[in-house]
Amino acid sequence: MNKKEIVQKPDAEMMSLTLKEVEARMIMLRKQLVLIDADVAELYGVETREVNQAVKNNPHKFPYGYIFELDKYEKIEVIKNFDHLNRLKFSKVHPMAFTERGLYMLATIVKFCGIKDQA
Repeated sequence: MNKKEIVQKPDAEMMSLTLKEVEARMIMLRKQLVLIDADVAELYGVETREVNQAVKNNPHKFPYGYIFELDKYEKIEVIKNFDHLNRLKFSKVHPMAFTERGLYMLATIVKFCGIKDQA
């Protein structure tokens, strides 16, 4: 069975961040610490849509509680309260939030290599 995975672009570099910088991107939503999909994608050096496509292609790996979609009001609040998420203001798509378990699961389907899969 051929699963689609996130493949880092050859010209993209995975950001080298300190633990403090990653922690600064974590936000509290629904009484959980989460990372927004746009931040996850930036950390992996891929497009946000690629992260979300990997989730869509592997729904069995993301049970309830691993990820959730922000509602309209949560999106407005995170944009207002977190300057680095200001780029989401004009997006028609509601961001996805990854819990710690969701991030671990995403890491299991991420493939880092210099060459795109030919499959």
